[in-house]
Amino acid sequence: MIYLDNSATTRPCGEAVAAMTEMLTEDWGNPSSVHSLGVQAERRLKEARRQVAALMGAEPERVFFTSGGTEADNWAIFSTAQRLGKRGRHIVTTAVEHHAVLHPMERLEALGFEVTYLRPDETGYVPAEALEAALRPDTILVSVMMVNNESGAVMPIGQMLRATRRKAPMALFHTDAVQGLGKVAFKAKTLGADLISVSGHKLHGPKGIGALYIKKGLPLPPLISGGGQESGLRSGTEAMPAIVGFGAACAAMELKGEIAHLTDLRDRCRQALADVPGLVFLGRGDAPHIVTVSVPGLRSQGLINCLQEREIYVSAGSACSRGHRSHVLEAMGLDSRIIDGAIRISFGRDNTPEDVDALKAALLDAVVRLQ
Repeated sequence: MIYLDNSATTRPCGEAVAAMTEMLTEDWGNPSSVHSLGVQAERRLKEARRQVAALMGAEPERVFFTSGGTEADNWAIFSTAQRLGKRGRHIVTTAVEHHAVLHPMERLEALGFEVTYLRPDETGYVPAEALEAALRPDTILVSVMMVNNESGAVMPIGQMLRATRRKAPMALFHTDAVQGLGKVAFKAKTLGADLISVSGHKLHGPKGIGALYIKKGLPLPPLISGGGQESGLRSGTEAMPAIVGFGAACAAMELKGEIAHLTDLRDRCRQALADVPGLVFLGRGDAPHIVTVSVPGLRSQGLINCLQEREIYVSAGSACSRGHRSHVLEAMGLDSRIIDGAIRISFGRDNTPEDVDALKAALLDAVVRLQ
């Protein structure tokens, strides 16, 4: 099997699986309990928080666990609107965000907020100048993803942050870094974002776990109330097996080597697939792990089926928009024939140059068969 859909999810690493198994079979206490089993679980919780924070370049006490990137995005958006809604009603985001951002924005619009959706260029990139032009004194939130999951565009978050501080100083800045953590080098403490969302299953951890970084001194209202876990900001008994798996996956990552490995595979892939007749590359492709291509005139599903026959697995855009035409590629202004023939190849730690060679051979065969 050759798995090339790592932007959808990654295979949990051995370290994550071992940590989760131990948590399920030995240290299975409730970290809120005061007896020794609970105290040991609390120690594991603190350790995992330190591990995730270390990869994010954050203070451990500023990392709060959630059920995934979607919850972290929703928390950042809705709680900012709750906190600052009396000071302003304007929000800026992009037209190429994940639906975990776009759908909350639609709900806020229904409540009377005004949302500006920045359009990308034909590569999926949104320049900082576009954000600066959209900012207003009544802007209360800017939410821009760090890495687009389909175009591979790495957004200029640092420049956007500086523009926001100049033109809308009361606004909070949120970035969805689900595709960025472990793929793009950044440190939360120096990046300057107020809120950063991340997810475990995109970097060889388990599904169902994520985190929201909240900048020090920011009193963000909780999205979920209850027993007061996560310093009173995210209630609910902690999903300890998933949390320690997330932490172990972060600790197991050697970031510099990981990025270099993925970048090499991306570049090899672009060079190899240039020989496929009719194939065009889509998107900016800055991210080290994403290559999106299309064979105009063919259908994505046909290409996917041909590859799957050889046990090569890719996707047609985002796995979260299954059955729908990609809103990202549409926002880039691409022709419908190009969009309908698009597939996304995304690399992970376990992939090899031989996987790229096999993909090329399979695509050459698929194009001949389908045409």
